[in-house]
Amino acid sequence: MTETLTETLAGIVGAGHVTTDPDVLDGRCVDHTGRYRGRASALVRPGNAEEVTAVLRACRDAGAYVTVQGGRTSLVAGTVPENDDILLSTERLNQIGAVDTVERRVSVGAGVPLAAVQRAASAAGLVFGVDLAARESATIGGMASTNAGGLRTVRYGNMGEQVLGLDIALPDGSVVHRHSQVRRDNTGYDLAALFVGAEGTLGVITALDLRLHPSPTHRVTAICGFADLDGLVDAGRTFRDLDGIAALELIDARASALTAEHLGVAAPVDGAWQLLIELAGDTDQTDRLADALEGAEICGEPAVGVDTAAQQRLWQVRESVAEVLGLFGPPVKFDVSLPLSAIQGFAVQAADLIGTHAPQAIPVLFGHIGEGNLHLNVLRCAPDAEPGLYAAMMALIAGCGGNVSSEHGVGSRKRDYVAMSRTEADIAAMRSVKAAFDPDGFLNPAVLFD
Repeated sequence: MTETLTETLAGIVGAGHVTTDPDVLDGRCVDHTGRYRGRASALVRPGNAEEVTAVLRACRDAGAYVTVQGGRTSLVAGTVPENDDILLSTERLNQIGAVDTVERRVSVGAGVPLAAVQRAASAAGLVFGVDLAARESATIGGMASTNAGGLRTVRYGNMGEQVLGLDIALPDGSVVHRHSQVRRDNTGYDLAALFVGAEGTLGVITALDLRLHPSPTHRVTAICGFADLDGLVDAGRTFRDLDGIAALELIDARASALTAEHLGVAAPVDGAWQLLIELAGDTDQTDRLADALEGAEICGEPAVGVDTAAQQRLWQVRESVAEVLGLFGPPVKFDVSLPLSAIQGFAVQAADLIGTHAPQAIPVLFGHIGEGNLHLNVLRCAPDAEPGLYAAMMALIAGCGGNVSSEHGVGSRKRDYVAMSRTEADIAAMRSVKAAFDPDGFLNPAVLFD
């Protein structure tokens, strides 16, 4: 069956865009962290929406499962196949339309990397509202599928708030074109919102209309040190509601110590916890920053960057964290949302859990404090310690009133814990939606549901 299907797929997309090479498939079947691995029988790379729909029809008719892949930066095994799947890559859906500077929007293919969208927006004097450390490889389609957030969420919101329209190839091979040139369109169901965050379980996003924003003319960036996490959280509450807030990032001193030792990037302030703050607007933001810091319990003076070079040096402290994690082997990652009032207790209890389950491991905590979206990474965690630690950490998150999945999605890694954040009725409703769009269950079968 695989050989026949492969020939059919080659007839759709061209023989050069279908492969069953074991070495190629092996590289495509491991997740971004390197901890989770699956199996696939073929890789197919359609070049347009029509080819995507034809590929889906062929796979459905052949009874083959399909796993959709973009930049493969998922941190929850969201693109790891489990059933000798056909891998459908969106990498050739990489067209970028002309930027509409009047309406501030642009149309792009699902396989376009985030960095390419950012460059196109910047060249037109605009800015795209979502930014990630994986900007060079994360694709816009994948980011919409997981409703990604990132470094600028406190100002612009998640991916869902940047999406103005979508093209979606449905599992039955039909296509939904949801586009509108008007800013208010309340005609029927909001189908675009349904597919954003669905993690590819309902259809394959092939193209998107994206909202762009005016580029601020003034920025000021600062890093402040705090002796305790509660003091940092209190400052975060003040800044997240401030006019002009552009970024609000938590970094723990363990992360800064690692970047200083291994990458030569040291935090410019003292304290067990650091807070990166950026304000942006059409006027100088320096006085606003100083006024907001007036009552904050910071350690010493903040490091402030007014010019671009100084701002980039401060941002390097935050962005180097992602780079240093990989030096210790594949980390165990927890992407969670917590009420701000629960963060101090979570940090203490999470460290205790790690000490119990993986005494040799190194916990590193950072994230987007404005939304309570934290990224806890556990370095040097032995494979046999991971299952027990993961289950215990999910229970802790739920017990703190948090959500087991924030911006990375559920993927396959967290599907067993969805019930910690959703009721039985909620899950049943989601299954009904999945069944309505994909009654055969062949699209991204390992994702979201067990």
